Amino acid sequence: MGGRGIRVLYVLEHQRNAVGKVRFSEAFAPGVIDFFDPQLRQTAPIVTAGAAQLTESTLEIVVSGQFSTAMEVACDRCLEPAPFPVDASFTLSYLPAASAPESGESAIHGPELEVGFYEGDGIELTDVLREEILLLLPMQRVCREDCKGICPVCGQNRNLVECHCHLVAGDDRWAGLRNL
Repeated sequence: MGGRGIRVLYVLEHQRNAVGKVRFSEAFAPGVIDFFDPQLRQTAPIVTAGAAQLTESTLEIVVSGQFSTAMEVACDRCLEPAPFPVDASFTLSYLPAASAPESGESAIHGPELEVGFYEGDGIELTDVLREEILLLLPMQRVCREDCKGICPVCGQNRNLVECHCHLVAGDDRWAGLRNL
């Protein structure tokens, strides 16, 4: 089904009479999916396979599958490239945007928290994969747990060079805040 960079997951106007599963198996080369972060780089193809199913009564699309790839981002401590292999499964539900709760200050509960909404005639597989990969990456991105980071005085990577810099004591007026 579909080709690279087009609506590959599901096209409702072609599937309204064909309720059932539509299988997909795709590979997206690095650079095809924009992750909106210039420091995040895809280093291997995203290989994905799964199925999408349309529920005729509610027009709900349930997508399930698995994917794997390798990502690379600058380490938060030393700024060196840090590899992050990603291999995961997913199951997602989408309803038409017309069935979304009205915007405003209404609370959402239970099942509404686990449903996404789509507009138009379907869902882009690239959008699903981008979201899943970004959610799987850790908030603290370090190359290794014992990364020593960059010296705040000379700016050298302390994993590569042992510097003998000494930090200058800070302003004593702020000392009370250090204990918080």
